[in-house]
Amino acid sequence: MDHIPEVAALSAGRQLVRIPPEIDVPLTDRVRSLIDTVEFRRLARIGQLGLVSLVYPAALHTRFEHSLGVYRLALVYLRQLSSDARFTAAVAPEQAELFVAAALLHDLGHWPFCHPIEDMRLPSVPSHELFANSFLLEGELADVLRDDWNLRPRDVVALLNGKPDDNAWRILRSMLSGPIDIDKMDYLYRDSLHAGVPYGRHFDQQRLLGSLCLNAAGDGLAIRDKGKTAAELMVFARYVMFSEVYWHHAVRAATAMLQRAFYLLHGQLELDALFRSTEEPMIAEMRRVAGDGPAGELLAGLFGPARRLYKRLVQMSFLEDRRLYHRLARRPYPWLAACAEQFAALCSTALGGVVAPHEILFDAPPVTREVQFDVEIHFVKEGCYRTLDEASPVVRTLATEQFDDYVKQVRIFAHPRVIDRLRGLAGLRDLLAEAIERTE
Repeated sequence: MDHIPEVAALSAGRQLVRIPPEIDVPLTDRVRSLIDTVEFRRLARIGQLGLVSLVYPAALHTRFEHSLGVYRLALVYLRQLSSDARFTAAVAPEQAELFVAAALLHDLGHWPFCHPIEDMRLPSVPSHELFANSFLLEGELADVLRDDWNLRPRDVVALLNGKPDDNAWRILRSMLSGPIDIDKMDYLYRDSLHAGVPYGRHFDQQRLLGSLCLNAAGDGLAIRDKGKTAAELMVFARYVMFSEVYWHHAVRAATAMLQRAFYLLHGQLELDALFRSTEEPMIAEMRRVAGDGPAGELLAGLFGPARRLYKRLVQMSFLEDRRLYHRLARRPYPWLAACAEQFAALCSTALGGVVAPHEILFDAPPVTREVQFDVEIHFVKEGCYRTLDEASPVVRTLATEQFDDYVKQVRIFAHPRVIDRLRGLAGLRDLLAEAIERTE
């Protein structure tokens, strides 16, 4: 794969850009042409972790930085796999170049606060994959793909979002989106670094990269047995990053506030224009439309001059209050919002004072589960393949036995104005059960 200019540039020592943590990313002329387009430059003004910075103040890195990190890892994967005869026989050079471009552009369709908004699964909100098509199929970026890369934009779209129909595409898709893909490999380390926590960096990335190979069927990524421990640690890193960062209770309070505000406003917003904008203009437009209403109050708590997050009132997990947990987890967002309003009404009656509908927020695991960590290990001396969960009790526990249920809890948040009175209310969980019954 060294004939691919970007792979060759990994060791050339020139035309580089530096990103944390002290990583040099090679920029060929055609890569520069892509990242200098308006469509790609917008990623420099979209945070990778959005609301996480309200809890971890240094987590302000952008999707632009992450995209460069993923692109560089794509080159490292290709260089490593170029010594695998089955890989070079299956993947043609032009397909490998398509993979490089797709890696660089994989986050192009993200808008600010994309994942919390997508998780609501509202009919008017497209997936970010579908939204990316408008950037990829026409305009300056599409012209660069055709003229500088000799690629068809539709092929990039197909590799990013399509269903692979041959071995080469299945292999490349597993490298873009799979248990040990280039996206996870970058974001775990990068998010951990910027958040200032060690959890996402406690796996041996170099060992894992050095063990990459193809699976038994020759149609997907696998690892040799020397990378088994590194893969186990990556599973644990992902588990702890979800537990301590992505699903930290205060991060989820902020997420619940944004989701309710967007839910209240989405029918009044020009979503296509909003999603094409960057973080500050999107916030400004939402606050303009919200005015002084309930959504405006929620947004002011997130983006106003003083941070004012809602507080935890009730928390339930797969292990604690399992019955109530299952009645609220993976419900459609409109149902959760309606149930929260029923609960607010019941609390108002119990307190003898008004608890406004928007002052109670339900946060629960979304309908879609996280991808399970299912990868094959090649035990070289034995000449056989086993799945990682077969070979590792750590992975079997953390990644295959309902990962989501252990890290994603159901929480009820309340406005600081009412939280103390609500915490002193007797029979709170009985009121919650009644709210569920009324909503069903």
